[in-house]
Amino acid sequence: MEKKETKREIFANTSFEETRIAVLDDGTLSELFWERRSSANIVGDIYKGLVENVLPGISSAFINIGLDKNAYIYISDVLGNTRDGIDKVLKRDREVMVQVTKDAISTKGMKVTMDVSLPGRYLVLTPYQEFVGVSKNIENEEERRRLSDIIKKAAEANNMEKKGCIVRTEAEGATEDELERELKYLIRLWESILKKFETSRPPRLLHKDMNVTMQVARDILSKDVEIYMIDNKDDYGSVVEFVSKISPELRDRVKYYDGKTPIFKAFNIEGEIDELRKIKVDLPNGGSIIIQEAESLCAIDVNTGRYTGSKSQEETVTQTNMEAAYEVARQLRLRNIGGIIVIDFIDMRRASNRHKVVRALEESVGKDRAKIRILPITRLGLVEMTRERKRESTFSMLTEECPQCHGSGRVLSSESIRLKIQRDIQNLTLGRPGGNLRIVLHPLLMEVLKDKQNLIEKNVHRSVKIYSDPQLVWEDYRIILE
Repeated sequence: MEKKETKREIFANTSFEETRIAVLDDGTLSELFWERRSSANIVGDIYKGLVENVLPGISSAFINIGLDKNAYIYISDVLGNTRDGIDKVLKRDREVMVQVTKDAISTKGMKVTMDVSLPGRYLVLTPYQEFVGVSKNIENEEERRRLSDIIKKAAEANNMEKKGCIVRTEAEGATEDELERELKYLIRLWESILKKFETSRPPRLLHKDMNVTMQVARDILSKDVEIYMIDNKDDYGSVVEFVSKISPELRDRVKYYDGKTPIFKAFNIEGEIDELRKIKVDLPNGGSIIIQEAESLCAIDVNTGRYTGSKSQEETVTQTNMEAAYEVARQLRLRNIGGIIVIDFIDMRRASNRHKVVRALEESVGKDRAKIRILPITRLGLVEMTRERKRESTFSMLTEECPQCHGSGRVLSSESIRLKIQRDIQNLTLGRPGGNLRIVLHPLLMEVLKDKQNLIEKNVHRSVKIYSDPQLVWEDYRIILE
């Protein structure tokens, strides 16, 4: 049975101070890229920094690269003989070249590495590595050998001593001229960065990576993409110029959108983005997953919901878990969730079904560009996994802590507020016999309290009048003693 080809489309929306890029597979949103000018993406940027603190106790150092927060580097990202400890390799006030690998998240500064890499469309130049590798996604052995031979030959011709190179998946089928041309470009780029490093004082930006519109053209636009539609004329022109140079055969797939309806609304993307704020995601057969994000851990719960199936309970549960596995992988990409992730699948009795669900999850996350590690499923149906986190999650970027619930996602119930009001009345009227009371509160709560008015008056031994004020928030109220 032939594998059905996926129809892939890319839509870019630039408005006001942000750029959003949506990748659709068969009409369903599968990936989302977001960049705001107020917090521009710096992952991939290269800096000349100054070591400010070396902390051997945690095998880390802090480096001033000229931003609000110092960057931190772990010992595994330091070049040199680190077996004796980070304090032997890095000293305070040393000038170093570093590349940002992870953006600042919450209270943590950005993470950097000294093992710099320069990505192109077909190749990644690794100046401090001597290894020449080929992407594992290129499975044809003959093609792997061909690409490896071309790069080794080109490396010798360009005096690439003590430099490495990784052949990307997109290089499959690329000609020798295309690969040599890109390698020469990356070497020239590296030499210009080195020159800036030698002639500048820290902290200084040495190399700025492409903006998100160009990154998508470099990393995602391929023969598998039917269209890359952009609604900003300047971005469209830049992408067309770039694609014309590196992959002229894809030039006609880049289109300019000039419709009156906003591009994300025209292609039904805006509604799907709004769904990313919800913690509950429905599955096709009536089940659901609940996604709860914390700072460095995410818990995902799978529920059968109204889905009862048509056969045994085991088959119903397994079917729901399979659907959940595919949807979890999609949501992790869309919401850019990283760190430790725990998925609570519905308990399955058969080990074969448990393995089947894990295989479905592994297959689904195979499309993810982030590094992922999945541990075996437990008898309770728990799967622990980690996903590389380079930037803050979409949920964190879109939202902030609710001033009412203080981040808990819940407020006091109407019954709890009623009892709280009665306690406050008791404290307010202690030693003050007689007098009526007025209670002013949220309109929805007024209806609830009016239903319990007789009970409230009996408990507080006073006549009570209840009014609403639409200006009051849920938990706020006023008690007036007349």
